[in-house]
This record gives sequence, C-alpha cells and structure tokens, in this order.
Amino acid sequence: ILNDILNTFNINDVILFGHSDGGTIALITASKYPEKIRATICEAGHIFVEDVTVKGVKDALEAYQTTNLPERLQKYHGDKVPMMVKAWTEIWLSERFRSWNIEYLLKDIQCPLLFIQGEADEYGTLNQVEKTISQVSGSAEKFIIPNIGHTPHKECPELVLNRAAEFINKIINHQ
Repeated sequence: ILNDILNTFNINDVILFGHSDGGTIALITASKYPEKIRATICEAGHIFVEDVTVKGVKDALEAYQTTNLPERLQKYHGDKVPMMVKAWTEIWLSERFRSWNIEYLLKDIQCPLLFIQGEADEYGTLNQVEKTISQVSGSAEKFIIPNIGHTPHKECPELVLNRAAEFINKIINHQ
C-alpha cells in the first residue's frame, strides 16, 4: 500500500523512515521499489519473529487488558483501538506467523540504510539489526542506543533526530 500512496502523490524519490512494523514496511518497500527509494531509516523493525517478540506482544496485550493503555492509544487511533490491538496481537501471537521471515528480500535493498535500535528493545534483539545490515546490497549503518527500549524516538528524541538528520544530510549532499 505504501507504493500506492507514493504513486498517488507522484513521489519517485523518497527517504523512508519507519518504526517497528513501519520499519518493516519501509524495508519491504525499499526491496520492491528500489528505483523510488533514495534511502531508508528503519527504527526497531523486524525481519523475523523471535521469542522476545512474542513475549513483548503478550506483555503488551496484558497491559492493554489491565491498565489505561486503551485510553492512551485512543489519542492516536480513536475508536479503531480495539480492532487494531486484536489484529496486531492475533497475527504476532499466531503459531503460523512464527515462521514469518523477510530475509529473502534484503538482498534487493540497494539504497543506503540506517538501522536504529534500542539495545533493550522488548520486541527484538540486536540480531534483527545484524542480520539486516549484513544482507542488504546497499551501504548499511547501525545506531544502537544503550539502555533504550522499543521506541528510541520517544525515549531519546534528540539523539534519534540528530542521527537521522546526519544520515539524511549525508545522503542529500552526496547524491
């Protein structure tokens, strides 16, 4: 669907920045439409399912059921929250999804990549980063942030913004 959006707005030269599932979507889009993607920033994306991912989703579901998380999510997603949480947890926790893996797409990513990851990410290990940057065809950099979880852009926004801006400036000034 991201390519459809790019087509609708006639965008043919873009730098993608995606977080979590959005990071995964950015990686998939970069692999399938390399002619449109100048660079990609993937923050806490996934290329396969890990035990820590499943545990993180289970913990999030428990928090959804026992805390004020639904109200906090409504701020961003309105009345779609129950449907979104149900769809997200059912997919990530399904037995058939345990074998999901997009490593086969990584070789088709030709653009420069910056992978940002919190070292204490509760949904994925540094193995996600290492396997990604070692398999793309273009240049790849990693930015691992100690003592930070799944949302570096919220937990240390200036650090993420500065590193992303540095990466983007390098891309823009050299191409």
